[in-house]
Amino acid sequence: MSAAASLPERIEAVRRFNRFYTRRIGVLREGVLHSSFTLTETRLLWELAHLPPDSRGVTVTGLAGRLDLDIGYLSRLLRGFKERGFIKSTRSTTDARQQLLTLTAAGRRAFAPLNTRSQEETGALLARLDDGQQHRLLSALGEVERLLDDSPRGAGSAYLLRPHRPGDMGWLVSRHGALYAQEYQWDMRFEALVARIAADFIERFDARREACWVAERDGANVGCVCLVQARDDTTQQVLPGVAQLRLLLVEPAARGLGLGKRLVAECTRFAREAGYQRIRLWTNSVLSAARAIYMHEGYLLTASEPHHSFGQDLIGETWELTLASTAP
Repeated sequence: MSAAASLPERIEAVRRFNRFYTRRIGVLREGVLHSSFTLTETRLLWELAHLPPDSRGVTVTGLAGRLDLDIGYLSRLLRGFKERGFIKSTRSTTDARQQLLTLTAAGRRAFAPLNTRSQEETGALLARLDDGQQHRLLSALGEVERLLDDSPRGAGSAYLLRPHRPGDMGWLVSRHGALYAQEYQWDMRFEALVARIAADFIERFDARREACWVAERDGANVGCVCLVQARDDTTQQVLPGVAQLRLLLVEPAARGLGLGKRLVAECTRFAREAGYQRIRLWTNSVLSAARAIYMHEGYLLTASEPHHSFGQDLIGETWELTLASTAP
């Protein structure tokens, strides 16, 4: 859709997607997942089945808040579940006025086939897509959730760190090029530099001495960093005992989660375990957020020099972190 689309056109686009998706996942069928349960009843069973293991139950008010349902309507649904033996209630030990609801064994037996069928149908939906398409879908779904989620959880959902895998270096090069052009107006020569660094990383990779971490959230890459053996700029010979931190990046949507600090800290941990004596990095003075992270980790500025690169007048900086000796 064009960025200039009018509000009515955008509203219709969202409604069109809603009609497509509800039809595609089968929620318009009279019984959800080929069962006798309605969509609301199925979701109610799911909430009760996924209470924390140490939970003694949930109140009607709590359920109504989770599901955004009218308490009167929810109470009627719960009454039907009680008549079928799916739920039981116990008095709260902290507030005698409150009743805590939990699933009975019969309720769990009713939920189990629904859960299995949902997993099977979702698996069949994903099976039609190749691995790249699945990642694109998960990324798009995660973005929709983040944009529309107004709960406190929405802005700070968890991420995971993992080693690099095929396809990551292409993403890394692309995102560095796009973000630095957008945020600092650097030209495509910076993307070319990142591509050379990424190619060298793959060709020279030594898992005992080097590592790359990619951060994922909701199936999408949101950050990265590499730690490599430092080399002499002229001879490209390895500098003994010196590691180099390279290619730190955090996507705008994941900033504020402490991800940059976590990535840099992982480099420090790995370098210590690998026996390095210090870590070196090169950056530019305009990258204030990254510089703050390095200072927080204990890096010291050791050199700076003006240069003209990537279409901009910049000040390049060398920072170093001396690692504490682990020798006895």
